[in-house]
Amino acid sequence: MGLGLACAAFALSACGKKAETTETSTTTTTESTPAATASTETAPAAAPAAAAAKAPAPDNTDTIAGVKLAAYTGDAAKGATAFVTCKTCHAIEEGVNRIGPSLHAVVGRAAGTIPGYTYSAANKNSGITWSEDKLFQYLENPQRVVPGTKMSFAGWPTDPQKRADVIAYLKTLS
Repeated sequence: MGLGLACAAFALSACGKKAETTETSTTTTTESTPAATASTETAPAAAPAAAAAKAPAPDNTDTIAGVKLAAYTGDAAKGATAFVTCKTCHAIEEGVNRIGPSLHAVVGRAAGTIPGYTYSAANKNSGITWSEDKLFQYLENPQRVVPGTKMSFAGWPTDPQKRADVIAYLKTLS
């Protein structure tokens, strides 16, 4: 039983990873962003009305960095590798929910609609349809796009190629 609790605690901590590590052939650096350093416990507790006013409109896909998905070619194989971060909380099999909902056929799906998963009110009422462009924006900083979301993942704000790769992978799951 203790081992099971330890594994669950490890899984939750991986899902809430706050710093993004970027490796090159000679060095490893850790970049910390303001969104990455914010406490995951305080983000959902923020005043919903004030936070909702700052959220982009459901059809707005502008990123903080100003980059667009169209500028990148996603590689599904690399996306499957990067998806290991997501697997801690999300399954790819249809109907299998974990800490987060199944991501099977997520591209094109309305937010907050998987049966049997208890979504936050923020996600359920967001009005978002998970287009490729909206996912690209969301994976940059989930709490910015859906303030009050239960998802504690800080996003990949400095790696738009990784976001494009994961989206290419998610498209294969339909």
